[in-house]
Amino acid sequence: MYRTKQDFITDWETSSRGTLDVLRAVTDEALGQAIVPGHNSLGWIGWHVTTALGYFTNLLGFRLSALKSLTQPNEAATIADQYERYAGEILRVAEQFTDDYLLEEVDVHGTMKPRGAVLRMMMDHQTHHRGQMTVLLRQAGLTVPGVMGPTKEQMTK
Repeated sequence: MYRTKQDFITDWETSSRGTLDVLRAVTDEALGQAIVPGHNSLGWIGWHVTTALGYFTNLLGFRLSALKSLTQPNEAATIADQYERYAGEILRVAEQFTDDYLLEEVDVHGTMKPRGAVLRMMMDHQTHHRGQMTVLLRQAGLTVPGVMGPTKEQMTK
């Protein structure tokens, strides 16, 4: 749970940059890459991570700019661009948070949770799916960016 505005901002800047790096590594040809047929694809996961930001911010009591459509785009760059816009919007709103705001409770499907806990859930959700995407990037033969440290390929350079 985040208890200070600066702790969230620091983590968000790093985490959203890493997620954007992963999204930018996806190609149009790899959008359909799934671990096995019938499972979530790179495109689906990337769009889910992007649109889920709106879900979490709605729980917190603020809205991100509207999407033209909820339908998953057919271009990887469109997904990454939308994620980048949303990540920036979240950062701009977070600059206005107070530490007390993070302790205020909001209704999360019938359970009251501090806003700082909802932000932690948003961060964990993103990190979980980013990990799935790195596996699918490697499976698709694409370069995996070093998000939490160097990749195997980066270590051998």
